Amino acid sequence: MLDSVFSGGSLNPGHVVLALGLAIVLGTIAALYYTRRNVTTRSLAMTLAVLPLITATVILVVNGNLGAGIAVAGSFSLIRFRSAQGSGQEILAVFLAASLGLCLGAGYIAVACLLLLLYLAALTILGLVHLGEKGEHRRELKISIPEVLDYEGLFDDLLNSYADSWELDRVKTVEMGSVYQLVYQLTPKDITSTKGFLDSIRSRNGNLPVSLGKIPQTRESM
Repeated sequence: MLDSVFSGGSLNPGHVVLALGLAIVLGTIAALYYTRRNVTTRSLAMTLAVLPLITATVILVVNGNLGAGIAVAGSFSLIRFRSAQGSGQEILAVFLAASLGLCLGAGYIAVACLLLLLYLAALTILGLVHLGEKGEHRRELKISIPEVLDYEGLFDDLLNSYADSWELDRVKTVEMGSVYQLVYQLTPKDITSTKGFLDSIRSRNGNLPVSLGKIPQTRESM
């Protein structure tokens, strides 16, 4: 069941069509699942759908020589230097697409299907247990105050009542040094209730600008 359909180094036309057809089908399934769970671009979605076909074709061209196929497919990594760096999730999805193509190009159709099923099951289960989701609730709070106002401990009571945890990340001067900007990172107790919290801050900072939003994400590299 888990053996390659390309036995003896020969390529049966029917098996080739089956492998390449499944490459499109499995790649499209992976792309649809990824785009439903993540905010992404059309370019990445198209890449995930078609990459298994390209990789499988490379493996087939070298007539089942997996080592040579991997060496040729590795040349595709040069494209990385012409592309924006992706997040960990994006890189994982691209690796999945390439792995599906490698399995299908080598004739291991059952292995490719099993790989995709395990990938979908793993992401679904990890999503249900909210793995790493706590970090997604972190927020960045920016408070502007006059330079004459002592900010030490000024908002501690408000932060303690609103957030489970918080820390002063940095302080900088803006507007030619006439205003301090305090930047906090915090985990709100209730992310849906913000107006009262912001109004309380505005009453203490002289109604200068206050902003509360998601922490800007830096792109994770692998």
